[in-house]
Amino acid sequence: MENQFKEKSKILNKEEIKRTLMRIAHEILEKNNVDINGIAIVGIYCRGSFLAQRIADIIKDIKGQSPEVGVLDITLYRDDLTQIAEQPVVHSTKISFDITNKIIVLVDDVLFTGRTVRCALDELIDFGRPKSIQLAVLVDRGHRELPIKADFVGKNIPTSTKEVVNVRLEEADGIDEVVLLEKENNGE
Repeated sequence: MENQFKEKSKILNKEEIKRTLMRIAHEILEKNNVDINGIAIVGIYCRGSFLAQRIADIIKDIKGQSPEVGVLDITLYRDDLTQIAEQPVVHSTKISFDITNKIIVLVDDVLFTGRTVRCALDELIDFGRPKSIQLAVLVDRGHRELPIKADFVGKNIPTSTKEVVNVRLEEADGIDEVVLLEKENNGE
């Protein structure tokens, strides 16, 4: 995908991502003034799961105890499954705790149309009935197709539909940064 896009601007660097996740962790604790055992952080595979673990680690540094952390792979819940690949790669969902009556903070890297979050909600409910589900995203770029709004947002970035927000994380990409990519004009 990046071959047809060029970098337009850098949105967040490593230090800014770190500060943003610190702020989100503090906001989660402020909004949910409960025992850490009542909260769980669940990341959407792949980059959302890395961000979820980082947020949980920050909460541990603040409170001395880490919330439980899970990972959702929404591949089989997608409404465009046949469009993404003939044989889509399915990774494992890892939720090794009971979500019933817990406050679940669902974490993703970029909030765009809302369809990924809808899939994650569908899958999460299959694991039980949480007390509430809140959404934390590193970047909200707008263009919602579904009535979904994040509770915790790292950065709002107004974009056009010809642009792509690319989150790169150390765990997957070897670097921490968020860049805005723009479709190259190939004479079209």
